[in-house]
Amino acid sequence: MTQPRPCGCKGCRTCLICETQYGADKYKIQLEFDKTKSYVYCPFCNKAWPGWDSDVYKQHPNHDGTPIEYPGVYIQLDFITEEEENVLMKNIDEVPWDISQSGRRKQNYGPKTNFKKMKINAGNFDGFPVFSKFLQDRFEAVPLLKGYDVIEQCSLEYDPSKGASIDPHIDDCWIWGERIITVNCLSDSVLTMTRYHGDTKKYNLHCAEKYCPLVKPDGSINLECRDLDKTAYEASKSQYDLDVVVRIPMPRRSLLVFYGEPRYHWEHCVLREDISSRRVCIAYREFTPPYMQNGCHEEAGNLVRQAKTFWDHKLKYQIKA
Repeated sequence: MTQPRPCGCKGCRTCLICETQYGADKYKIQLEFDKTKSYVYCPFCNKAWPGWDSDVYKQHPNHDGTPIEYPGVYIQLDFITEEEENVLMKNIDEVPWDISQSGRRKQNYGPKTNFKKMKINAGNFDGFPVFSKFLQDRFEAVPLLKGYDVIEQCSLEYDPSKGASIDPHIDDCWIWGERIITVNCLSDSVLTMTRYHGDTKKYNLHCAEKYCPLVKPDGSINLECRDLDKTAYEASKSQYDLDVVVRIPMPRRSLLVFYGEPRYHWEHCVLREDISSRRVCIAYREFTPPYMQNGCHEEAGNLVRQAKTFWDHKLKYQIKA
């Protein structure tokens, strides 16, 4: 049962299908959170307030309790309109979906990566569907995303009937850069953040100790540092060692960017209980500084140039108009 199952799950990753039909319930990771130590991030005042229910932020400015600082989060509400969402989803659903773990489906556009061997090549990567180009174009109007060159775009579907979720993790730090982007569609959800105290070899976290932080403390973007930096270690240390759970709301049609502290020192997950109806998010990744243009791994520049290509999905998948 530790092998891949027909639903796409393998190992300790499970969904409702394999738990009920293939006896995988005993492999399911049991997550326990101390809800008395939970806070909900408010996109209006940029603080986290006591509570578990993600709707806590809607009480703004009439919050209860004492907030905590939780830097490294940016939420832009109504990043896309309802009409744009409808067109986007129509086009996304015209592209074949691949099964993924924990009840999800995915559509992935990006180079082929081997995180353990730290190797990357183009594989079948040929750019992105043109129907999603307006999202990348709109990133240019967000100051925090200055110089953001998309290298991977992934559509992820969360279906409550499958018990879809994603377990706590940190995105790989050898190849994926500091700013993690999510555009949330179809329904509200929540990103649950928990402090990570494990081995820095996991997630290739030790790599983040070698390159410059891209986002400066004042929020400005440092696009000059491209090579490994011997002084970067101090900058990569955590400044907020909090024994709490932070819940980041992801309202429908919003843009979420997290970086710095929550990017490197907190695991993030989407709980099954926070998927109430179909949700599709479009996730974006950029390279780490050494793999950016003019970085010490300059050969990756070809991949960056390929990432500027956009194609018509109707022609590629022979969809009738």
